[in-house]
Amino acid sequence: MDKVDKAVFWTTRAAKDLQKTVEFYIELYGKMKAMEIATELRQKTEIFNRLDIDISKSGSIDQAFSHLKHTYRKLNHHHCKITYRVGKSKIYIVRVFDTRQDPKKNL
Repeated sequence: MDKVDKAVFWTTRAAKDLQKTVEFYIELYGKMKAMEIATELRQKTEIFNRLDIDISKSGSIDQAFSHLKHTYRKLNHHHCKITYRVGKSKIYIVRVFDTRQDPKKNL
């Protein structure tokens, strides 16, 4: 069981993805709801800070990233996919993607 205490680190790319998602959601749902969803997405990644969670089994393997060196996993919330990987000392949030978009944008 991979229960470890690792910091969650949002990459620059993931932060930009989240910002674009918020902008998209503002148009769809309005600013208040967009900010609420953004907060929920951030909070979703806090699951990794719980020591009772087995990181190696959280989410599922993200096949869209299978061609890369590391194993990437994903969590889903609302219409968003949060892609992450477990590093030696950190858990890297690498992408946030609204699944209603063209999947090619996720690569």
